[in-house]
Amino acid sequence: MNLPPWAEELLAAPVARLATTSAEGIPSIVPICFAIDGDIVWSVIDEKPKSGRPLKRIRNIEENPNVALLFDRYDNDWSKLAWVVLHGRADVVSAADHPAALALLRARYPRYEEMALESSQLVRIGVQTVVSWRASAS
Repeated sequence: MNLPPWAEELLAAPVARLATTSAEGIPSIVPICFAIDGDIVWSVIDEKPKSGRPLKRIRNIEENPNVALLFDRYDNDWSKLAWVVLHGRADVVSAADHPAALALLRARYPRYEEMALESSQLVRIGVQTVVSWRASAS
């Protein structure tokens, strides 16, 4: 994605915030675990307790594939503020069809080693644009 080092550091965060929008234009934002492979961001719908119905993020992606991912740093010293937003198009795919993506996620999150994720869904985000900002150059 050709980012400056400070922005690359933000992308190493343990979670990102995924913003989706329904067909009716209602926004939703949730924290997600993720792995980046070039200009693709992967996230898995893991075994943590869910509501039992399809997740809002999945329904939104199926209705409107345009998404954004936020990576940010907040500090009371506002000279340290920074953020990166990745805009892209998402789709929902079978984890069984993408073992390399699962391997990336498991390498990043050891807890995933304990989970049977092969029958899970993956969110695949193709990054189209990147916007970044920070308060100071130092």
